Amino acid sequence: MSDGDAFGRILAAMHEAAFEPAQWPRAVALIEESLGVHGSSLACGEGESDHDYQIHFLWTCIHGERRPDLERLWLETGFPEDRSISRYGRFPFDRTIHISEVYTGEELKTSLGYHILRSRAHAGNAINVRLKGPGASRVLWQINDPMDRDGWSSERLNRVGRLQPHVRQTVHVGQALAGAGALGSTLTQLLDATGVGVIQLDARGRIVEANDRALSLLQAGDALLDKDGFLFTKTQTDDEALQAALARALPPFGNPGEGGSLAIRRTAPMPPLVLHVHPLPGAEATFRGWPVAALVLLAEPARGVGIDPVLAAAVLGLTPTESRVAVMLAEGISVREIATALKRKESTIRYHVKQIYAKHGLRREAELVRLVQSLAGAATPSDTNASSN
Repeated sequence: MSDGDAFGRILAAMHEAAFEPAQWPRAVALIEESLGVHGSSLACGEGESDHDYQIHFLWTCIHGERRPDLERLWLETGFPEDRSISRYGRFPFDRTIHISEVYTGEELKTSLGYHILRSRAHAGNAINVRLKGPGASRVLWQINDPMDRDGWSSERLNRVGRLQPHVRQTVHVGQALAGAGALGSTLTQLLDATGVGVIQLDARGRIVEANDRALSLLQAGDALLDKDGFLFTKTQTDDEALQAALARALPPFGNPGEGGSLAIRRTAPMPPLVLHVHPLPGAEATFRGWPVAALVLLAEPARGVGIDPVLAAAVLGLTPTESRVAVMLAEGISVREIATALKRKESTIRYHVKQIYAKHGLRREAELVRLVQSLAGAATPSDTNASSN
């Protein structure tokens, strides 16, 4: 099998795993075969230190099989004693990190967490890649030891680098669907989803079907447009990015498609609309005679925790701009995306964040997010006044 065929099979398996996590071991088996390694682990979590880090999920697969026993062993025994989380946070995203860079020389001899990785998971010579996850979360992809004596050759590392964005995309799409309660849904069931906008495209990029939430966004015309059955954005710059993403997802001549995510600007104060363009492996279904070749998932961060900035300003003692920034951060919107939405410089947004930190004695974004999310469900000042009259 050629490298191109192997890569295409891996992508197809990842596309399926994004919708159904139970398919992830099949993708790992193909990755193992391509890289010649003893499996891998994929984890997603949130937090800045060993003490406040929370793991959303951990999938360890060896030789194509999910290993819940190793996951449980590390989470219950190794993780509480491990001090590697804060060290990973010091590494930049997308950089390949050898496990020896994470543990000290003494810990390589005495750490229970490392002992479990080395003796039970074939990961004593593993490499890790830290990836940006949805919102404030972070993804860690650990690739276990090579099965031969060649070690981490440049060829192996190049293959890992080629797979990185697709691993990240698998997590982003899966988390978007999970947040909408639509993980594991069929294409038909996705059209009934209310927590995420869904647009189905055929192999030419023509809109086949869309659910109610997506249709409302298309009809509003604030960011996305339906022109003669094809998807466009309102601004030229964003449209160039969208068309490039669609072209990668829907390549000609049956080549494997590649997924991607992008943020589309909307009129302030609306936050950007996040689009996940996700190819489907083969003709998964037929609607009106056209096979569905790709999905576009529309995520609206502003609908996350649903907190009114006026409420945040009143309760937390923030200025109007500070409260908008705080709420958008709590919705999982990045500083860069906030700057775009509010038409401000990133440095200005970071200044507002520092002011919020100072007012409440905060040190990390995770603390700010928890503070703002604690207001969910509280009445606005206007509601309170109305009920007392």
